[in-house]
Amino acid sequence: YDRECPFELRVQSEAGPQEVGTLEAIQCKILVLGDESNPQHVRIELTSENDLFFHYTHSLDESSFRRMQEQQKLMIDFTDYVTCVLKMLNSCIKEPHSFLAVFLMHTDGNARLDFIQNMEYKFVELLSCDFVASPEEVVRHQITFRYNSTKSKLALVQ
Repeated sequence: YDRECPFELRVQSEAGPQEVGTLEAIQCKILVLGDESNPQHVRIELTSENDLFFHYTHSLDESSFRRMQEQQKLMIDFTDYVTCVLKMLNSCIKEPHSFLAVFLMHTDGNARLDFIQNMEYKFVELLSCDFVASPEEVVRHQITFRYNSTKSKLALVQ
C-alpha cells in the first residue's frame, strides 16, 4: 500500500492548547514482514511532498499490538490490523466529510495518528496509532532516494 491520504496535521506543545490543524496530503506506505494473512511485523511510514524532512514511522508486532488492543479495547486481531488500517485510510480518501485522519505531533518527536468518524452529532475515535519521527540519518537517506528517483524520471522524459 502506497498512496496519498488527506491528514489534518496538528502540533501539540507542552505549554499551550493544541493548535488548529492544517490539511495536507500525506504519503502513507504500509510494509508487512511475513505473509499478509499472518504478519510478523507491520510498519507504516508517513512522508510529505511539501516537507521533505517530514518522516514518521509506526512499528508494531504481535506483543505491542496486544498492549494497543487492551488500551483501546479493539475487537480485531493482529492478523486483521493491516486490513483495518487500509480500510480507514481508504475511507479518509473516499469520504473525507465522514472520516478524518488527525496527526498530532509533539515537540519531542513522538506523534499519534487518530482515525475519527464524524457521526453528524458526535466525533468517534476509531483507532489511534503511535508514531515516532525518524532519525536524521534515515530522513537524509530518504531525501537522497527521492531526489535521485525524481532526477531519473526527469531524464527519461527529456
